Formats: sequence, C-alpha cells, structure tokens
Amino acid sequence: MQTEIKELQTENLLSQHKDKRTKCLVYTRVMGYHRPVESFNIGKKGEHKQRTHFKE
Repeated sequence: MQTEIKELQTENLLSQHKDKRTKCLVYTRVMGYHRPVESFNIGKKGEHKQRTHFKE
C-alpha cells in the first residue's frame, strides 16, 4: 500500500516537471578522449554498467 502511494507521488512529481527536465549525457574517457556512453554498442554499455566508479 505504502509503495503504491510513493509510486503515485513520484509519478505525479515527474509529470508536473516534465517540461523542465532535460536528458543527462554521461561521458567516459576512452583511449585518451571523452565519449558519450549513449554512443556505445550494447556490449560496451553492459561493460560500462559493471565498472567500479571512483570519486576524487
């Protein structure tokens, strides 16, 4: 029951701000240059999800 309420609240919030939302592009460094992850093929995207990401 409570999960359903949270889902409805989240859906409502997202729909209210839909026009203000923009797509976030994620870049990664590949062989010395930066490249957007969305341009990767299926295998490379899967590999990217399995990587451990570090923050400085």
